[in-house]
Amino acid sequence: MLLGAVISSLLVAAQCVYSPNDDVVTLTPSNFQREVVESDSLWLVEFYAPWCGHCQRLTPEWKKAASALKGIVKVGAVDCDQHKALGGQYEIRGYPTIKVFGANKNKPEEYQGGRTSESIIDSALGALRSFVKDRLSGRGGGGGGSAGSDSGRQQRTGSKKDVIELTDDNFDRQVLNGDDVWLVEFFAPWCGHCKSLEPEWAAAASEVAEQTKGKVKLGAVDATVHQGLASRYGIRGFPTIKIFSKGEEPIDYEGGRTRADIVARALDLFSESAPAPEILEILNDDLAKKTCEDHQLCIVAVLPHILDTGNLFRRLWLWTEAGAQPDLETALGIGGFGYPAMAAVNARKMKFALLKGSFSEQGINEFLRELSFGRGSTLPVGGGAIPKINTVEAWDGKDGELPVEDDIDLSDVDMDDFDKDEL
Repeated sequence: MLLGAVISSLLVAAQCVYSPNDDVVTLTPSNFQREVVESDSLWLVEFYAPWCGHCQRLTPEWKKAASALKGIVKVGAVDCDQHKALGGQYEIRGYPTIKVFGANKNKPEEYQGGRTSESIIDSALGALRSFVKDRLSGRGGGGGGSAGSDSGRQQRTGSKKDVIELTDDNFDRQVLNGDDVWLVEFFAPWCGHCKSLEPEWAAAASEVAEQTKGKVKLGAVDATVHQGLASRYGIRGFPTIKIFSKGEEPIDYEGGRTRADIVARALDLFSESAPAPEILEILNDDLAKKTCEDHQLCIVAVLPHILDTGNLFRRLWLWTEAGAQPDLETALGIGGFGYPAMAAVNARKMKFALLKGSFSEQGINEFLRELSFGRGSTLPVGGGAIPKINTVEAWDGKDGELPVEDDIDLSDVDMDDFDKDEL
Protein backbone atom coordinates (compact mmCIF):
# COMPACT_ATOMS: atom_id res chain seq x y z
CA MET A 1 0.00 0.00 0.00
CA LEU A 2 1.52 3.32 -1.11
CA LEU A 3 0.42 5.31 1.94
CA GLY A 4 1.80 2.70 4.30
CA ALA A 5 5.11 2.78 2.52
CA VAL A 6 5.24 6.57 2.69
CA ILE A 7 4.47 6.64 6.41
CA SER A 8 6.95 3.85 7.11
CA SER A 9 9.66 5.70 5.24
CA LEU A 10 8.94 8.78 7.33
CA LEU A 11 9.35 6.82 10.55
CA VAL A 12 12.07 4.30 9.75
CA ALA A 13 15.60 5.58 10.25
CA ALA A 14 17.71 6.04 7.20
CA GLN A 15 21.27 4.81 7.05
CA CYS A 16 23.65 7.08 8.96
CA VAL A 17 26.12 9.00 6.79
CA TYR A 18 28.80 9.14 9.52
CA SER A 19 30.63 6.08 10.81
CA PRO A 20 32.56 5.42 14.05
CA ASN A 21 35.77 5.80 12.03
CA ASP A 22 35.00 9.46 11.33
CA ASP A 23 36.04 12.28 13.64
CA VAL A 24 32.44 13.51 13.57
CA VAL A 25 30.71 12.51 16.82
CA THR A 26 27.30 10.89 16.24
CA LEU A 27 24.88 12.59 18.63
CA THR A 28 21.58 11.13 19.81
CA PRO A 29 19.02 11.84 22.54
CA SER A 30 20.94 9.34 24.68
CA ASN A 31 24.24 11.21 24.65
CA PHE A 32 23.49 14.81 23.61
CA GLN A 33 23.05 16.17 27.12
CA ARG A 34 26.20 14.48 28.39
CA GLU A 35 28.42 15.12 25.37
CA VAL A 36 27.33 18.63 24.38
CA VAL A 37 25.22 20.46 26.99
CA GLU A 38 27.28 19.37 29.99
CA SER A 39 30.58 19.70 28.12
CA ASP A 40 33.31 22.27 28.76
CA SER A 41 34.23 22.23 25.06
CA LEU A 42 33.10 24.32 22.11
CA TRP A 43 30.85 22.27 19.81
CA LEU A 44 29.81 22.62 16.19
CA VAL A 45 26.75 20.45 15.60
CA GLU A 46 25.18 19.67 12.23
CA PHE A 47 21.49 18.76 12.20
CA TYR A 48 20.91 16.81 8.99
CA ALA A 49 18.75 14.31 7.12
CA PRO A 50 20.37 11.53 5.07
CA TRP A 51 18.04 12.13 2.08
CA CYS A 52 18.89 15.86 1.88
CA GLY A 53 21.05 16.73 -1.14
CA HIS A 54 22.66 19.75 0.56
CA CYS A 55 23.55 17.53 3.54
CA GLN A 56 25.13 14.95 1.26
CA ARG A 57 27.30 17.64 -0.33
CA LEU A 58 28.29 18.95 3.09
CA THR A 59 29.25 15.52 4.49
CA PRO A 60 32.82 15.24 3.08
CA GLU A 61 33.56 18.88 4.04
CA TRP A 62 32.20 18.30 7.55
CA LYS A 63 34.42 15.23 7.94
CA LYS A 64 37.51 17.16 6.78
CA ALA A 65 36.76 19.98 9.22
CA ALA A 66 36.24 17.51 12.09
CA SER A 67 39.60 15.88 11.42
CA ALA A 68 41.40 19.23 11.26
CA LEU A 69 39.72 20.49 14.47
CA LYS A 70 40.24 17.26 16.40
CA GLY A 71 41.35 18.02 19.95
CA ILE A 72 40.55 21.72 19.51
CA VAL A 73 36.82 22.00 18.75
CA LYS A 74 34.26 19.20 18.98
CA VAL A 75 32.34 18.47 15.78
CA GLY A 76 29.14 16.43 15.89
CA ALA A 77 26.07 15.52 13.86
CA VAL A 78 22.45 14.70 14.63
CA ASP A 79 20.37 12.58 12.22
CA CYS A 80 17.02 14.36 12.47
CA ASP A 81 15.31 11.56 10.54
CA GLN A 82 16.02 9.27 13.46
CA HIS A 83 15.79 11.89 16.21
CA LYS A 84 13.02 14.29 15.23
CA ALA A 85 12.35 15.36 18.80
CA LEU A 86 15.97 16.41 19.30
CA GLY A 87 15.81 18.50 16.14
CA GLY A 88 12.54 20.00 17.33
CA GLN A 89 14.10 20.88 20.68
CA TYR A 90 16.52 23.19 18.84
CA GLU A 91 13.87 24.47 16.39
CA ILE A 92 15.46 22.93 13.32
CA ARG A 93 13.41 24.02 10.28
CA GLY A 94 15.65 23.02 7.40
CA TYR A 95 18.66 20.87 6.53
CA PRO A 96 21.47 21.10 7.09
CA THR A 97 21.37 23.46 10.06
CA ILE A 98 24.61 24.03 11.97
CA LYS A 99 24.61 25.37 15.51
CA VAL A 100 27.55 26.52 17.63
CA PHE A 101 27.36 25.51 21.28
CA GLY A 102 29.69 27.93 23.04
CA ALA A 103 29.99 29.18 26.61
CA ASN A 104 26.23 29.15 27.17
CA LYS A 105 25.15 25.75 25.96
CA ASN A 106 21.49 26.60 26.51
CA LYS A 107 21.65 29.31 23.85
CA PRO A 108 23.51 27.94 20.82
CA GLU A 109 24.16 30.31 17.93
CA GLU A 110 23.24 29.65 14.32
CA TYR A 111 26.26 29.09 12.06
CA GLN A 112 26.06 31.45 9.06
CA GLY A 113 29.39 30.69 7.37
CA GLY A 114 30.29 28.85 4.20
CA ARG A 115 29.92 25.13 3.63
CA THR A 116 33.51 24.29 2.71
CA SER A 117 35.92 22.72 5.20
CA GLU A 118 38.09 25.87 5.09
CA SER A 119 35.14 28.13 5.93
CA ILE A 120 33.98 25.83 8.70
CA ILE A 121 37.46 25.72 10.25
CA ASP A 122 37.89 29.51 10.06
CA SER A 123 34.50 30.07 11.68
CA ALA A 124 35.23 27.48 14.37
CA LEU A 125 38.51 29.16 15.30
CA GLY A 126 36.77 32.54 15.44
CA ALA A 127 34.10 31.08 17.72
CA LEU A 128 36.86 29.53 19.84
CA ARG A 129 38.41 32.96 20.45
CA SER A 130 35.05 34.29 21.64
CA PHE A 131 34.62 31.17 23.76
CA VAL A 132 37.95 31.77 25.52
CA LYS A 133 37.19 35.49 26.04
CA ASP A 134 33.87 34.57 27.66
CA ARG A 135 35.70 32.28 30.04
CA LEU A 136 38.23 34.97 30.93
CA SER A 137 35.42 37.42 31.67
CA GLY A 138 33.56 34.85 33.74
CA ARG A 139 30.65 34.49 31.32
CA GLY A 140 29.78 30.80 31.13
CA GLY A 141 32.37 28.29 30.08
CA GLY A 142 30.89 25.40 31.97
CA GLY A 143 28.44 22.85 30.79
CA GLY A 144 25.68 25.43 30.72
CA GLY A 145 23.18 22.78 31.74
CA SER A 146 24.50 21.85 35.15
CA ALA A 147 22.06 21.32 37.96
CA GLY A 148 23.54 24.27 39.84
CA SER A 149 22.66 26.86 37.20
CA ASP A 150 19.41 28.76 37.08
CA SER A 151 18.62 27.31 33.68
CA GLY A 152 19.39 23.81 34.92
CA ARG A 153 17.04 24.22 37.86
CA GLN A 154 14.41 25.62 35.55
CA GLN A 155 14.68 22.67 33.18
CA ARG A 156 14.25 20.20 35.99
CA THR A 157 11.10 21.65 37.47
CA GLY A 158 8.23 19.24 37.40
CA SER A 159 5.45 17.92 39.53
CA LYS A 160 5.33 14.43 40.95
CA LYS A 161 1.59 14.50 40.26
CA ASP A 162 2.34 13.84 36.59
CA VAL A 163 4.18 10.61 37.47
CA ILE A 164 1.48 7.97 37.85
CA GLU A 165 1.93 5.61 40.78
CA LEU A 166 1.51 2.05 39.57
CA THR A 167 0.71 -0.87 41.83
CA ASP A 168 -0.23 -4.54 41.73
CA ASP A 169 -3.88 -3.42 41.75
CA ASN A 170 -3.89 -0.91 38.90
CA PHE A 171 -0.98 -1.92 36.65
CA ASP A 172 -2.85 -4.24 34.28
CA ARG A 173 -5.85 -1.94 34.00
CA GLN A 174 -3.89 1.22 33.32
CA VAL A 175 -0.83 -0.02 31.43
CA LEU A 176 -1.60 -3.33 29.73
CA ASN A 177 -5.27 -2.72 28.93
CA GLY A 178 -5.04 0.98 28.13
CA ASP A 179 -4.48 2.56 24.71
CA ASP A 180 -1.60 4.83 25.73
CA VAL A 181 2.15 4.30 25.51
CA TRP A 182 3.88 4.02 28.90
CA LEU A 183 7.40 4.54 30.20
CA VAL A 184 7.51 2.78 33.55
CA GLU A 185 10.29 3.17 36.12
CA PHE A 186 10.84 0.32 38.57
CA PHE A 187 12.62 1.80 41.59
CA ALA A 188 13.63 1.20 45.19
CA PRO A 189 13.37 4.06 47.73
CA TRP A 190 16.85 3.35 49.10
CA CYS A 191 18.52 3.41 45.65
CA GLY A 192 20.84 6.39 45.09
CA HIS A 193 20.49 6.29 41.29
CA CYS A 194 16.70 6.28 41.71
CA LYS A 195 16.89 9.39 43.88
CA SER A 196 19.01 11.12 41.21
CA LEU A 197 16.51 10.13 38.52
CA GLU A 198 13.44 11.27 40.49
CA PRO A 199 13.51 15.03 39.62
CA GLU A 200 14.35 14.26 35.98
CA TRP A 201 11.49 11.75 35.78
CA ALA A 202 9.05 14.23 37.33
CA ALA A 203 10.09 17.07 35.00
CA ALA A 204 9.90 14.77 31.97
CA ALA A 205 6.46 13.51 33.02
CA SER A 206 5.07 17.05 33.09
CA GLU A 207 6.52 17.95 29.69
CA VAL A 208 5.49 14.68 28.03
CA ALA A 209 1.94 14.95 29.36
CA GLU A 210 1.65 18.42 27.82
CA GLN A 211 3.29 17.69 24.48
CA THR A 212 1.50 14.39 23.80
CA LYS A 213 -1.87 15.40 25.28
CA GLY A 214 -1.59 12.48 27.69
CA LYS A 215 -1.05 9.87 24.96
CA VAL A 216 2.35 8.96 26.42
CA LYS A 217 2.48 8.50 30.18
CA LEU A 218 5.27 8.12 32.72
CA GLY A 219 4.68 5.83 35.67
CA ALA A 220 6.63 4.47 38.62
CA VAL A 221 6.52 1.17 40.51
CA ASP A 222 8.01 0.80 43.98
CA ALA A 223 9.55 -2.62 43.39
CA THR A 224 10.17 -3.17 47.11
CA VAL A 225 6.43 -3.00 47.76
CA HIS A 226 5.07 -4.53 44.55
CA GLN A 227 7.48 -7.41 44.24
CA GLY A 228 5.08 -9.41 42.07
CA LEU A 229 5.29 -6.82 39.30
CA ALA A 230 9.06 -6.61 39.60
CA SER A 231 9.31 -10.40 39.37
CA ARG A 232 6.93 -10.58 36.40
CA TYR A 233 9.17 -8.28 34.35
CA GLY A 234 12.49 -9.68 35.55
CA ILE A 235 13.68 -6.55 37.34
CA ARG A 236 17.24 -7.18 38.61
CA GLY A 237 18.52 -3.67 39.30
CA PHE A 238 17.28 -0.16 40.04
CA PRO A 239 16.18 1.97 38.43
CA THR A 240 14.95 -0.09 35.47
CA ILE A 241 12.77 1.61 32.87
CA LYS A 242 10.56 -0.33 30.48
CA ILE A 243 8.40 0.81 27.56
CA PHE A 244 4.88 -0.63 27.22
CA SER A 245 2.79 -0.30 24.04
CA LYS A 246 -0.60 -1.93 23.67
CA GLY A 247 -0.45 -5.40 22.17
CA GLU A 248 3.35 -5.55 22.21
CA GLU A 249 5.92 -7.07 24.53
CA PRO A 250 7.61 -4.52 26.80
CA ILE A 251 11.08 -3.37 25.81
CA ASP A 252 13.91 -1.89 27.86
CA TYR A 253 14.50 1.84 27.76
CA GLU A 254 18.18 2.28 26.96
CA GLY A 255 18.41 6.05 26.66
CA GLY A 256 19.89 8.70 28.93
CA ARG A 257 18.54 9.59 32.35
CA THR A 258 18.09 13.35 31.88
CA ARG A 259 14.80 15.13 31.34
CA ALA A 260 15.79 15.94 27.74
CA ASP A 261 16.69 12.31 26.98
CA ILE A 262 13.45 10.97 28.44
CA VAL A 263 11.29 13.56 26.68
CA ALA A 264 13.00 12.93 23.33
CA ARG A 265 12.36 9.18 23.57
CA ALA A 266 8.76 9.74 24.63
CA LEU A 267 8.10 12.03 21.66
CA ASP A 268 9.61 9.46 19.31
CA LEU A 269 7.24 6.86 20.75
CA PHE A 270 4.35 9.29 20.31
CA SER A 271 5.21 9.73 16.61
CA GLU A 272 5.52 5.99 16.08
CA SER A 273 2.14 5.28 17.65
CA ALA A 274 0.24 7.98 15.75
CA PRO A 275 -2.63 6.49 13.69
CA ALA A 276 -2.58 6.59 9.90
CA PRO A 277 -4.58 9.47 8.40
CA GLU A 278 -8.20 8.89 7.49
CA ILE A 279 -8.76 8.34 3.78
CA LEU A 280 -11.81 9.89 2.18
CA GLU A 281 -13.18 10.03 -1.33
CA ILE A 282 -14.52 13.44 -2.34
CA LEU A 283 -18.20 12.69 -2.81
CA ASN A 284 -19.91 16.01 -2.15
CA ASP A 285 -19.44 19.65 -1.25
CA ASP A 286 -19.96 19.26 2.52
CA LEU A 287 -17.39 16.48 2.90
CA ALA A 288 -14.65 18.29 0.98
CA LYS A 289 -15.05 21.68 2.65
CA LYS A 290 -15.49 20.29 6.17
CA THR A 291 -12.40 18.08 5.87
CA CYS A 292 -10.17 20.90 4.70
CA GLU A 293 -11.59 23.55 7.01
CA ASP A 294 -11.25 21.31 10.09
CA HIS A 295 -7.55 20.65 9.48
CA GLN A 296 -4.64 22.98 8.95
CA LEU A 297 -3.57 21.04 5.87
CA CYS A 298 -5.43 18.55 3.70
CA ILE A 299 -3.87 16.47 0.94
CA VAL A 300 -5.89 16.15 -2.26
CA ALA A 301 -5.08 13.60 -4.95
CA VAL A 302 -6.69 13.47 -8.37
CA LEU A 303 -6.32 9.94 -9.69
CA PRO A 304 -6.79 8.40 -13.11
CA HIS A 305 -9.85 6.32 -13.85
CA ILE A 306 -9.68 2.92 -12.17
CA LEU A 307 -9.37 1.16 -15.52
CA ASP A 308 -6.08 3.00 -15.98
CA THR A 309 -4.54 2.17 -12.59
CA GLY A 310 -6.45 -0.53 -10.74
CA ASN A 311 -6.83 0.27 -7.04
CA LEU A 312 -3.14 0.84 -6.25
CA PHE A 313 -3.31 4.58 -5.67
CA ARG A 314 -6.65 4.81 -3.92
CA ARG A 315 -5.02 5.02 -0.53
CA LEU A 316 -4.66 8.72 0.20
CA TRP A 317 -6.11 11.43 2.43
CA LEU A 318 -8.69 12.96 0.06
CA TRP A 319 -9.01 11.72 -3.45
CA THR A 320 -11.21 12.05 -6.49
CA GLU A 321 -11.31 10.53 -9.92
CA ALA A 322 -9.94 12.65 -12.76
CA GLY A 323 -12.69 14.72 -14.34
CA ALA A 324 -15.18 14.13 -11.53
CA GLN A 325 -14.42 17.50 -9.89
CA PRO A 326 -13.36 19.85 -12.72
CA ASP A 327 -13.79 23.04 -10.67
CA LEU A 328 -11.51 21.65 -7.95
CA GLU A 329 -8.88 20.68 -10.49
CA THR A 330 -8.97 24.17 -12.00
CA ALA A 331 -8.71 25.85 -8.58
CA LEU A 332 -5.65 23.74 -7.74
CA GLY A 333 -4.00 24.03 -11.14
CA ILE A 334 -4.13 20.29 -11.65
CA GLY A 335 -6.09 19.72 -14.82
CA GLY A 336 -4.20 19.39 -18.08
CA PHE A 337 -0.79 18.02 -17.11
CA GLY A 338 -1.58 14.40 -16.45
CA TYR A 339 -2.69 12.13 -13.69
CA PRO A 340 -2.21 11.12 -10.94
CA ALA A 341 -1.68 14.55 -9.35
CA MET A 342 -1.51 15.79 -5.77
CA ALA A 343 -1.90 19.09 -3.93
CA ALA A 344 -1.66 20.13 -0.29
CA VAL A 345 -4.30 22.71 0.61
CA ASN A 346 -4.22 25.15 3.52
CA ALA A 347 -7.91 26.11 3.77
CA ARG A 348 -7.22 28.79 6.38
CA LYS A 349 -4.84 30.71 4.15
CA MET A 350 -6.47 29.51 0.92
CA LYS A 351 -3.12 28.52 -0.53
CA PHE A 352 -1.89 25.26 -2.01
CA ALA A 353 1.34 23.52 -2.92
CA LEU A 354 1.49 21.19 -5.90
CA LEU A 355 3.41 17.92 -6.12
CA LYS A 356 5.82 18.51 -8.99
CA GLY A 357 7.93 15.40 -8.55
CA SER A 358 6.98 11.83 -9.30
CA PHE A 359 3.78 10.33 -7.93
CA SER A 360 5.70 7.59 -6.14
CA GLU A 361 6.76 6.65 -2.65
CA GLN A 362 9.95 8.71 -2.92
CA GLY A 363 8.27 11.63 -4.68
CA ILE A 364 5.42 11.92 -2.16
CA ASN A 365 7.88 11.40 0.68
CA GLU A 366 10.01 14.36 -0.44
CA PHE A 367 6.90 16.48 -1.08
CA LEU A 368 5.63 15.91 2.46
CA ARG A 369 9.05 16.58 3.97
CA GLU A 370 9.29 19.92 2.20
CA LEU A 371 5.83 20.83 3.48
CA SER A 372 6.72 19.84 7.05
CA PHE A 373 9.62 22.30 7.02
CA GLY A 374 7.64 25.12 5.47
CA ARG A 375 9.53 24.98 2.20
CA GLY A 376 8.28 24.88 -1.36
CA SER A 377 6.34 27.38 -3.45
CA THR A 378 2.65 28.02 -2.80
CA LEU A 379 -0.11 29.60 -4.87
CA PRO A 380 -3.49 31.05 -3.95
CA VAL A 381 -6.44 28.73 -4.45
CA GLY A 382 -8.28 29.78 -7.60
CA GLY A 383 -11.29 31.93 -6.74
CA GLY A 384 -10.07 32.35 -3.14
CA ALA A 385 -12.27 29.54 -1.81
CA ILE A 386 -12.83 25.81 -2.06
CA PRO A 387 -14.86 25.53 -5.27
CA LYS A 388 -18.21 23.84 -5.71
CA ILE A 389 -17.93 20.08 -5.38
CA ASN A 390 -20.08 17.81 -7.52
CA THR A 391 -22.01 15.06 -5.77
CA VAL A 392 -20.84 11.68 -7.09
CA GLU A 393 -21.33 8.04 -6.23
CA ALA A 394 -18.69 6.47 -3.99
CA TRP A 395 -16.18 4.02 -5.42
CA ASP A 396 -17.33 0.50 -4.54
CA GLY A 397 -13.83 -0.66 -3.70
CA LYS A 398 -13.65 -3.07 -6.61
CA ASP A 399 -11.34 -3.19 -9.59
CA GLY A 400 -12.78 -1.80 -12.78
CA GLU A 401 -14.05 -4.12 -15.51
CA LEU A 402 -13.70 -3.45 -19.20
CA PRO A 403 -17.00 -3.52 -21.13
CA VAL A 404 -17.75 -6.85 -22.75
CA GLU A 405 -17.68 -6.62 -26.54
CA ASP A 406 -19.76 -8.86 -28.78
CA ASP A 407 -17.82 -11.45 -30.75
CA ILE A 408 -17.64 -10.66 -34.47
CA ASP A 409 -18.87 -13.48 -36.72
CA LEU A 410 -16.57 -13.68 -39.78
CA SER A 411 -18.15 -16.83 -41.25
CA ASP A 412 -20.03 -14.86 -43.95
CA VAL A 413 -16.99 -12.88 -45.06
CA ASP A 414 -15.53 -13.93 -48.41
CA MET A 415 -11.78 -14.01 -47.67
CA ASP A 416 -11.03 -14.12 -51.41
CA ASP A 417 -11.89 -10.42 -51.53
CA PHE A 418 -8.67 -9.64 -49.61
CA ASP A 419 -6.55 -10.97 -52.50
CA LYS A 420 -7.71 -8.17 -54.81
CA ASP A 421 -5.37 -5.23 -55.40
CA GLU A 422 -8.10 -2.65 -55.72
CA LEU A 423 -8.86 -0.37 -52.73
